[in-house]
Amino acid sequence: MTLIRLEGVAKDYQITSRTFAALKAIDLTITRGEFVAIVGKSGSGKSTLLNMISGIDRPTAGVVTVADTTLTALTENQMAAWRGRSVGIVFQFFQLLPTLTVLENVMLPMELCRVFPKQERREQALRLLKQVDVVDQAAKLPSTLSGGQQQRTAIARALANHPPIILADEPTGNLDSVTATSILRLFTDLVNQGRTVVVVTHDPDIASHVSRVIHISDGAITSDSQRE
Repeated sequence: MTLIRLEGVAKDYQITSRTFAALKAIDLTITRGEFVAIVGKSGSGKSTLLNMISGIDRPTAGVVTVADTTLTALTENQMAAWRGRSVGIVFQFFQLLPTLTVLENVMLPMELCRVFPKQERREQALRLLKQVDVVDQAAKLPSTLSGGQQQRTAIARALANHPPIILADEPTGNLDSVTATSILRLFTDLVNQGRTVVVVTHDPDIASHVSRVIHISDGAITSDSQRE
């Protein structure tokens, strides 16, 4: 079943007096339950592509359809509501709120989207923290955690509203190799539970953990291969 579809998606940015084409007529489909790595050098367009799928940014041309919703037809308010329920985003630099505890960071998306009744949110957040193996850090502030623990917390937050899609932008870029491997195994577990995970990275070693590798260069897909 196709979960993500991009048809003729282009993205241009105006830089002073010239136009920069970040994406060039991208056609892409991703099916439910895939673990996909979008691999490319810095400036290749991979993060822009992720922003198209998440609705963080809008294409200059083309159509983006995710989970049966045409994102290009949504207003900004509709987009925010859709994103909160449909997509979990894991950022390279974690983006945890420093004045909230680990538990409160995970509960925040629940408070904003109200998918769960108020009395259930704490229990749901603790369950997610247990799933990513940081429940013992629940009462601490993010600054007291290791990089790996912060990334696991960020993954728990991305899972807060049970989205079918997890998008991760360079999720292992600031982690040592052992911790990075454990994070990728966690993503694999999520795929095995029925989630669809899309990771953008410049690290070709991530390819050994995923089911499909898409290479992007200068805003265009140069190869798309399934792993055995």
